[in-house]
Amino acid sequence: MAATAYSTSVLGGAGALLPAVAAAAPPTVHLSRRSFSPLRLQDAPRLSLLWAKASSDDTSTSAASGDELVDDLKAKWDAVENKSTVLTYAGGAIVAVWFSSVIVGAVNSLPLLPKIMELVGLGYTGWFVYRYLLFKESRKQLADDVDSLKKSIAGTETE
Repeated sequence: MAATAYSTSVLGGAGALLPAVAAAAPPTVHLSRRSFSPLRLQDAPRLSLLWAKASSDDTSTSAASGDELVDDLKAKWDAVENKSTVLTYAGGAIVAVWFSSVIVGAVNSLPLLPKIMELVGLGYTGWFVYRYLLFKESRKQLADDVDSLKKSIAGTETE
């Protein structure tokens, strides 16, 4: 009788008609496929952990900063004397990025070469850490080298 009552409560009243052997078996629960669909967000339970409230703050500062950015870019573009040279360099940079992606794709399609390149990269990373990052003196030397490189690029280094 207890098994029949248990199956009746689990199966929604249909268990009273089952034989005693079937009622003693563990019940199966059939769930609809719709409840597990990741694409149906409207069926998901709504959590109210995060509340957002719209307010009427002054958002003109972001619009003004965008306009200032555009004005600054226009002023810098107008200040450039050799516009054709800048466009040539920009086009060359785009072609160089495209060409390097083609080369990387070709190297990646070779069967053994990507793994060898990974090993070379890991080896170089280990050497760099040992040489420049492990000890205090070598970290200071690296910082000095980076500063001198920055100064030589910026043109502020006195010779």
